[in-house]
Amino acid sequence: MGKYVVGIDLGGTNIKAGIVEETSGMVIVSESIKTNSDKGMEDTFERIALLVDKMLKDSEIDKSKVNGVGMGIPGPVINGEIVTFFANFPWEKGLNIAKILEKKLNLPVKLGNDANVITLGEAWKGAAKGYKNVLGLTLGTGVGGGILIDGKILEGFRGAGAEVGHMKLVENGKLCGCGQQGCWEAYASATAIVKETINRFDENKFNLVWKNIDGNIKLLEAKHVFDAAKEEDRFAVEIIDYTAKYLAMGIGNLLNVLNPEIIIVGGGVALAGDFLFDKVKKELKKYALPVTLENIKIVQAKLGEDAGIVGAAALLEL
Repeated sequence: MGKYVVGIDLGGTNIKAGIVEETSGMVIVSESIKTNSDKGMEDTFERIALLVDKMLKDSEIDKSKVNGVGMGIPGPVINGEIVTFFANFPWEKGLNIAKILEKKLNLPVKLGNDANVITLGEAWKGAAKGYKNVLGLTLGTGVGGGILIDGKILEGFRGAGAEVGHMKLVENGKLCGCGQQGCWEAYASATAIVKETINRFDENKFNLVWKNIDGNIKLLEAKHVFDAAKEEDRFAVEIIDYTAKYLAMGIGNLLNVLNPEIIIVGGGVALAGDFLFDKVKKELKKYALPVTLENIKIVQAKLGEDAGIVGAAALLEL
C-alpha cells in the first residue's frame, strides 16, 4: 500500500478536503462541507477533524499510512503554522492553527497561504512540474499569487509574500476590495472585467455581451465577455484588450523582479486560454526586460478543481 496525504482547502464559503496518493498526486476521495465561519473557529476545525476521520474510515485507510495534513488558508502564514490573520473570517489573529488541528487529528499538520499552495501543487504534479522558479497566478474574484524561487515558496517576513494582486499600477486608480486604490486586481481580475463591462454598458448596449445576458447585468460573468470577443464583437474585444494590457503590465513588473522560468495561470479568467495569453504576450514587450522574456512559458494551470487539495497536500511533499 502506498502512503497518503490529506489536503484541505479552507475557503470563505466551503471547505474542500481530499485524500491524495503521494506517488501519483491523484485525489482518491474528496468531500466538501460549509465553512460556517460565523459559528467560530473551534466549530469549524472540529468539523474539519470529523470530516478527515470520516474520509479515512470510508476509504479504509489507517492513519499510520497518512504522512500528514496540508491546509491552504486564506491569509498570511508564518513557518507553516501561524496564521497572521484570516482574510475572510472574524477569527483571532496570530494563532498556531497547525498545533490546534494536530491535537484534533493526531497527525502532523502544515499550513500555507491558499494562493501559494496552488502554485506548489502545480509544481508538484501540475503544469510546473520540473521547474524551480515559478510564478503562479490565480485570476478570479481577485488576483492571487504564488512564487517559487529555487524550488522554495516565497512566504516573506510575516507570511504576506506574493500578494501580487495588490501591486499598484495606477496612482489614485480604481478602488480595490482591500480598500486601497490602483491595485492590479482592480484591473485584471474576473471582478474587474465585469465592473469594466458594466461601466461601458452606459455608453453602448448594442453589443453581443448585452444581447447574451438579455440586458440583465446580474447574470454577467467574465466568460460572457470572452465568448463575445471570440465572436469578434468589437465591444468585447476592446474590453479584453484593455484587460490584457493591465495583465501584461503586472506580469512584466514581476518578470523584471523574479525572472521565472514559467508562469502558471489559473482561475476563471485563465479559461480563456491562448485567446487571452497571446494578447498578453504581445503586450509584455512593452513592460518586461527582453532577457526576462527569453524562453519564458505562460501556460494554463492543470489541476483544475483539485488544485487547492493537491496543493495543500504538496506542503508535505515539497
